[in-house]
Amino acid sequence: MQEDSYKTLSSISEGIYTEKRSKFIAIAIPVRTLEEIKMHLEQYQKKYYDARHVCYAYMLGHERLNFRANDNGEPSGTAGKPILGQINSNELTDILIIVVRYFGGIKLGTSGLIVAYKAAAAEAIANATIIEKTVDDDICVAFEYPFMNDVMRIVKEEEPEILEQSYDMDCLMKLRIRRSMMPKMRARLEKVETLRVIE
Repeated sequence: MQEDSYKTLSSISEGIYTEKRSKFIAIAIPVRTLEEIKMHLEQYQKKYYDARHVCYAYMLGHERLNFRANDNGEPSGTAGKPILGQINSNELTDILIIVVRYFGGIKLGTSGLIVAYKAAAAEAIANATIIEKTVDDDICVAFEYPFMNDVMRIVKEEEPEILEQSYDMDCLMKLRIRRSMMPKMRARLEKVETLRVIE
């Protein structure tokens, strides 16, 4: 996998695992920010208010450096870690997996818990549609109107997404393109007369 792409989920998916009458409900959710994560956690903690434990793990960002695992009262390392392990082994990011446990009256022991949380998380991922997204960078350029055609030719050939454009005294354009393609497009744009990159 290239550095400028990453794998995440297209939409929310669920998985269920039962062991000795304990029921583990896993919800895998695509997220972009910590705010979203907090919101989902509150929502599911309310929804499953009667559950014994609501454990979770998340991973954010294409560098996959921002992550956390939470055991929510289960023995240390038996819930959050195995959930995070599933996120890692599937190389996913921008994802939150919540596993809700309803206790069935029979203790599972630490190894049993690890297996159950791992299996529930794996089930939610297995039921999900995994998509690959590119890491994109933005560039903002200003140029004089007579050079519009030169710029549009580059835009047409390099195919960036046009985020904003305005035409006053100067023409302004904000473009977004896959990180690995930015240097080439930028070099081409910089050759256009009057054009300057706005940092």
